[in-house]
This record gives sequence, C-alpha cells and structure tokens, in this order.
Amino acid sequence: MSFEELRGEPRLLMEANLKPLQGTRFQPTGFPDLGAATYTISDGTEMCLLESAQSMANRLEVVCWDDTAKDVVEPLRGIPYILVKQDGEVLTNSLLESHRINSPYILESSDRTFFEKLKQEIGGGVKGAVDFKLVASVLLKYDANTLLHGVFLAKKDLAGGRIKVPRSLSAFIEARGISVAPSGGVKFDQVDPQGDTAKGFGHVPFSRDEYTAESITAFFNLDLAQLRGYGLGQEVQYFLTAMALFKILKFLRDGLRLRTACDLEMEGDLVVKKPEGFKVPELSALEYELPGLISDVAGKGLLADPPVTEVNYE
Repeated sequence: MSFEELRGEPRLLMEANLKPLQGTRFQPTGFPDLGAATYTISDGTEMCLLESAQSMANRLEVVCWDDTAKDVVEPLRGIPYILVKQDGEVLTNSLLESHRINSPYILESSDRTFFEKLKQEIGGGVKGAVDFKLVASVLLKYDANTLLHGVFLAKKDLAGGRIKVPRSLSAFIEARGISVAPSGGVKFDQVDPQGDTAKGFGHVPFSRDEYTAESITAFFNLDLAQLRGYGLGQEVQYFLTAMALFKILKFLRDGLRLRTACDLEMEGDLVVKKPEGFKVPELSALEYELPGLISDVAGKGLLADPPVTEVNYE
C-alpha cells in the first residue's frame, strides 16, 4: 500500500454508483420544513440530495465504532478519542457526538479537568493569530477524527472561540433523474376504528412519497492539501489518508442501510476521478496496515497515552 502518487495532489476525488438493494424505490432524507431535498439543475434534470455532508460525516464515524465491544473497531484500536462517563457508566464519546470534541457532554461539564487541559495546551488568548499547527497537533493528540471531519470550538476561553477546522473529508449522495413514487397506508385499530385519533386510537390513513431515480451516486472528497497544511509530518498524513479511505470503504460495505426504506448497495467499484491513475487500496489492506500506521504516529509521541481520554460529565 503506497500513497506516493498523492504527493503534491490537492484533492482525492472518488465516486461510487449505488442502487436500491431490493426493488426500485428509496426514501430520501426528510427535513422538517422542506421534506425531501429535491431540486432542478440547469439542463432540467430533477435531482434529490439523498444524504447531506453533515449526515455523511456522522455515518463515516459510526462505522468506526464497535457497539458490542464499546470501543473503536479492531483496525483502529489505538486512535485517540474522548470517552464520557457519568456516575461511572459510559455515556457517550467524541466519535458519536455530532460536534465531536465540541460536544456539550465534553466541554460543558462542571468537571473542568479536560477543558482546562485543552485551554492550557491550545491557549486561551482572545487576541493574536491562532496557531493552527498547534491546534492541529492538540486535536490529533486527543481526537484524530476531528482533523478529518472538522470541529468548531466555539468557546471564548479557547483562543477566543476562533478555532474552526473545516472538513478535510467530505461526502454526499445525490440521486439523478428522480420521480415520485406515491403510496400510503393506514394505522389500523381493530378494536375501535372510530376512536379518538388525537389519543392514538382509531384508523389513521396516511400518504407517503418515496422516489425512484435513473442513478444514485455517492461522492467523496479528501482534501490532501489540508492534510499537508496541518504541518504534522508525512506519517500523520499517511495515517489520516488511510483512516479516511478505511471509513469510506467500510461505509460502502456495511453502512448503506440509510433508513428503513432506503437500503442501498454499491454497483461496481469505488472510482477515482482525481488524480488519474491512483488506485484505492482494498479494505483488507487498509485493515492490515492501519495498526502499524497508528503505532508509527504514537511512537513519535503525537497521540495521547493512553489513547482514550476519560471525561466525567457532571
């Protein structure tokens, strides 16, 4: 496995063709005041945003967590993250929190131990330029995933609330050439069909819109220039690149049941659009190499020791 072909390249752009696992219909993301995110592009083609960048960031992190073992999956053992406990019981962790290390369960606890540690290592100055290389090294130390999925530390005691790291790994899923597939059903009450529906009784008919599409595509963008811009060295770049590719391939293999009525599968292989000629390693190769890459970075003293930092939420 080699990333030499990526030296000097600004982006690694990849696409995967998807299709419904069964049948032809799928259920897109729904928004409270919008419904499905449908739109029309300049040539008149009807499109649908099947999965947003925000949602995909969460999904790419979920595939790294083993809920049975209550730890990261085996190939990622040793990566740093924040484990939150309450009254001695595991509550959550920075991998599963939507705002990662900026989670209120991590930074809003009355136990200020970890917050003060961050403040000491990052600096709390309101004025002066933010040293983003220093910030990147601290984020790598405590939660390396923030360097892929971004974080906004909106706390005035941490560099005046100006620490904002954009995503270096972004993704979204679009459906092209969509058509509405209307259907419906009824919540059936065999005891009292005329019951008070406001209290959950009676028959309640409902309508439902699903969609079909000419094509469904998942897009992935790894900002290689941003990874280099952290200034943390080649070992860290390779580790973050390998972890990003691991997330993508594991999501495409295990994480495509997006909703009850949106179960997809990949058609063909993950296709690299840029740079030309680069071949994404197999998932098995990444699983084999990642422990060594993590060990290399840890050996330079760049990761927390132990890698799991515990925070008590009070």
